[in-house]
Amino acid sequence: MAEKDTKSLKSILQKPVKLECKDLYEYLKTRSADVLERLYDYPTICLAVYRELPEIARQFVIRILFVEQPVPQAVIASWSSQIYVKEHTAATAILGDLGVWRSAAIPGGLPAWELSATFKRNLKIALLGGGRPWTMVNVLDTDSKARDIAFLDNYAMSRWRCVLHYMVGGATKGPDGETISPDAVRILLNANLMKRDENDGGPVITRQGFQFLLLDTQAQVWHFMLQYLDTCEQRGMSLPECLSMMFQLSFSTLGRDYSSEGLSNTLLSFLQHLREFGLVYQRKRKAGRFYPTRLALNITNKNSVAISDDDTQHDKGHIVVETNYRVYAYTDSSLQVALLGLFTELLYRFPNLVVGVLTRDSVRQALRGGITADQIISYLEQHAHPNMLLHEHSIKSKSPLPPTVVDQIKLWENERNRFTFTEGVAYNQFLSQSDFITLRDYAQSINVLIWQNERNRTMVVTKNGHDDVKKFWKRYQKGGS
Repeated sequence: MAEKDTKSLKSILQKPVKLECKDLYEYLKTRSADVLERLYDYPTICLAVYRELPEIARQFVIRILFVEQPVPQAVIASWSSQIYVKEHTAATAILGDLGVWRSAAIPGGLPAWELSATFKRNLKIALLGGGRPWTMVNVLDTDSKARDIAFLDNYAMSRWRCVLHYMVGGATKGPDGETISPDAVRILLNANLMKRDENDGGPVITRQGFQFLLLDTQAQVWHFMLQYLDTCEQRGMSLPECLSMMFQLSFSTLGRDYSSEGLSNTLLSFLQHLREFGLVYQRKRKAGRFYPTRLALNITNKNSVAISDDDTQHDKGHIVVETNYRVYAYTDSSLQVALLGLFTELLYRFPNLVVGVLTRDSVRQALRGGITADQIISYLEQHAHPNMLLHEHSIKSKSPLPPTVVDQIKLWENERNRFTFTEGVAYNQFLSQSDFITLRDYAQSINVLIWQNERNRTMVVTKNGHDDVKKFWKRYQKGGS
């Protein structure tokens, strides 16, 4: 009998890599208890965490915020109706995962919940005032060159589109003349949104990068900043200090200028990076003042208002999809055209119109890049022209896209999903049929058998079960089975 490792098949049947887009809860719950304790030493972080908690969890926190002793879990459970037991369980789990509260015991041995002392102290400061004043709210003279909200929105999206253009085309300068900073390039590479090409060493987009481009702007900025924060320690910067500054910006007022005087060297460096990414506007490095943009205000707020610039308003409903798979995009945005080119074959380009077609090859190329059929369909639906909603098929299916196009995109994806890869070890070349049946039955009895062919005397077991099967075979050969 011979054994063969099927690991080499990985290169043939690769599973698509999914981009992990964490929200604030998912990000913080992966931090250690020591890191959370350091983070909760900043009132702004505590306030941001409180704001993003589920409503029931916020009720629990605010009710026991001024209670100076552990509260019995049975008492907190009585605050929720039995029909909301799932929501109650989820809320208690979230508060525990984030280290907002911890289990404690009270006299008599009853289980209780107790708020983290650090979180409690600093949330009180955030809600009631006190503590150290924010350096950025120092009094400033009137800015003779004040910037309005429209300017800040245009500036923010111009900077952010430069990052997206770089990902699509690799150009360091966007169509507005803005250039992408080396820091932004490093973050894209570190986040595996781009990688160095094996041939010429130039940056090329990855599977996760394709998926990143189809996210909304708020999700893109948040994911990008999480990757930045992961590199803080490598830069010699304090993670709690940077995260606190980022949340201070999220609580700021759009259109108001803030002082940069008195900020530490770490925060001054952080401010310059935020400036390059479009989260703040600063006329000069030594201007002494800066303006937070809507990208910073929306960073974690799920109830935020999106930026209304040309790309998000004018191109909101600009795509028409026909039953013959033709796609018409009424846009002059080179970024929107580049995004469309990820999964369509572009045929014509006019000043304000692009014509493409969904083909098997173009969709499969996108699928190979890690984009899913649902993401393609979702993108087309989100940007569908309002007139497409008037069609009869749209009224019946609640989707503006022709059903034939939706079904075909999913069928093209299913073509690639006919095979699933399971890493294992193959056994063949048995000397007798009885040997094969004995080993096969044993592998099947311990649930490690993946596949078998009795006629060819070949079987495949899982990689984890290989050691057990191999030991059994040795015992069997020695007559010890």
